[in-house]
Amino acid sequence: MLEVADRSVSHDDSPASTGGGSPIALNAINRWVPHNIVMRDSWFPVAHDYSVTGKPVRRAIYSHPIFLWRDNGVVVASEFHPNERIARDKSEYTDARGRYPVMEHYGVAWVWFGNPLAADPRHLPSLPFLPPKGGLPRHMTATVRFESSAPISLENLIDLTHADFLHADVVGDERSDSETVETFYDSETVTMIRTCVNKSVAPVMKFFSGIKQPTQNVRQVIRIYLRSHCAIAYGRFSPGDDVPLFHPCTPETRDRTRMEMVMNTSNAGLMFRHVMPKAGYKVSRQDSYMTSPQSPRYMRHTDRKDLHSKFDQAGQRYRMAMMELADRQEKGDFSYRDNVSADCSDIIGLRKELFQF
Repeated sequence: MLEVADRSVSHDDSPASTGGGSPIALNAINRWVPHNIVMRDSWFPVAHDYSVTGKPVRRAIYSHPIFLWRDNGVVVASEFHPNERIARDKSEYTDARGRYPVMEHYGVAWVWFGNPLAADPRHLPSLPFLPPKGGLPRHMTATVRFESSAPISLENLIDLTHADFLHADVVGDERSDSETVETFYDSETVTMIRTCVNKSVAPVMKFFSGIKQPTQNVRQVIRIYLRSHCAIAYGRFSPGDDVPLFHPCTPETRDRTRMEMVMNTSNAGLMFRHVMPKAGYKVSRQDSYMTSPQSPRYMRHTDRKDLHSKFDQAGQRYRMAMMELADRQEKGDFSYRDNVSADCSDIIGLRKELFQF
């Protein structure tokens, strides 16, 4: 169960262990090279369902080509274009016809990258605020690209405090009466929960939700599914609207990321419902401004170590978990030790009465 699998992290937590039993030292964490991490045996979200039609569209995972189209309404994913004269060998990630395992769920087309025989819907991440069969209006979706590796984008995202400075014009500044931060993790996920009392009202809610009070109580959650590079963000603002966001960071290449965003604002007021998803374009540009210059720096050898404070627990735990998982996969262990499909409603604080499908 989720409450058993998700363990809290304390300041005294020991470093993560690799599959071989040796701990990952903080020295290694502070020198990690995110571009070298390639996750296998995972479902990656590659396209909104409405963008897949009878005409093939091209996507990529770690530079491996993926062509998507519909055959009698059913999504097909192949490493070869249907009109291509095949003159090259297929990869190990597809079946005899060069087809990837593919499925539609939550309004998104997911492609399995890894051993095709290991593809299993049980390994699809839990996104409890999205309708399983999709169907949300298109204005609640967006496609964004980052010129950085997927782990860098996600490490930036899991530090929720960055929003007070980088996105203050959207979600509000750092002022609050009190603030607590918690980190939970298992072998497949890392979750950060931030709770603020009497935080400055988010400007986007002040203008588009009509919040008159000067402060809000805020509970923000970021949950990252390590293998698929997917994150969910769930914010509860009181007074105000809930903000449930699906934030995937699909690695098109090792230093280029594609985000097929979905924000379910169906339960918000009319103005906020339409405006908030579009704010994602503004926020993503701000994020890209910070992460894009970082990406090439990790590809250059340097003796300089990354520095961390006590507030960076979630980011450090994310690095540890990714390195431990990558180490296991390098040794040939692609098994799932924890259930990524387990309902995460409780840990993210989902108001279930608003999202009944």
